[in-house]
Amino acid sequence: MARPALATVAELLKPITWFPPMWAFACGAVASGQDLYSHGGVVLMGLILSGPLVCASSQAVNDWFDREVDAINEPHRPIPSGRMPGRWGLYIAVLWSLLSLIWAWGLGTWGFVACAIGVGLSWAYSAPPLRLKQNGWLGNAACALSYEGLAWITGGAVLLGGALPDDRSLVLALLYSAAAHGIMTLNDFKSVEGDRRMGVGSLPVRLGVPAAARTACAVMLLPQAVVVLLLWRWGQPWHALTVLALATAQLPLMRPFLAQPIALARRLSGLGVPLLVAGMMVSAWSLRQGG
Repeated sequence: MARPALATVAELLKPITWFPPMWAFACGAVASGQDLYSHGGVVLMGLILSGPLVCASSQAVNDWFDREVDAINEPHRPIPSGRMPGRWGLYIAVLWSLLSLIWAWGLGTWGFVACAIGVGLSWAYSAPPLRLKQNGWLGNAACALSYEGLAWITGGAVLLGGALPDDRSLVLALLYSAAAHGIMTLNDFKSVEGDRRMGVGSLPVRLGVPAAARTACAVMLLPQAVVVLLLWRWGQPWHALTVLALATAQLPLMRPFLAQPIALARRLSGLGVPLLVAGMMVSAWSLRQGG
């Protein structure tokens, strides 16, 4: 059987997608209040687990089970283009999932359990019989929780020796998971035609493109507004104002997106999302400095 080129394997694993869960893990580590330098090895292991392993495996799983949809939307991808021959896409998805679980043993019980949940969500999202992505609400929620909330909580827990982070950190993790639901919806605008033809119920298909665009923006902004109010209440006014400024800066990018969602979804994702995730780190530092 022909084997894929290493460059094709790397393309399947999509390194560009690894940043969000790695960033969320780092936020959780920062919010834990622990000394990052003395825990440098644990932080490095967690970053590798959240990005190059768990996230990468989820990309391979998704591309394998989305190969028919991708043949319509993005035929240049490794599997529909034929550059990933036979069932190699599936083999890599299984192998990377197993590697993730093996690596997670080094992070203790919490790290392994969190990894198992993340891997399980990635398969539930893409693979039958659950295939959560068939429902844009459920599928995006699974991705958002795994990429942001679970990674954040894991970053805090492993630095705390397996203890659960404090309530404020948990609340921030859940709020930014909610905001990430909107980010996930942005990714769905590029595949509306194929999703509609293949019966994938993404939010642009379920709600219509204009309504889905409004929903995505609202779901991104509302949790950030709650974060601002909480940081102010927790006695961190400068952090609250910084998050408010970062959220406000997203508005000029959202206005043209609402007028042309399909054409400008990638632009909002590329320019607006970094502002949102910058607020995540500001929020994490507020806990560290607030005690």
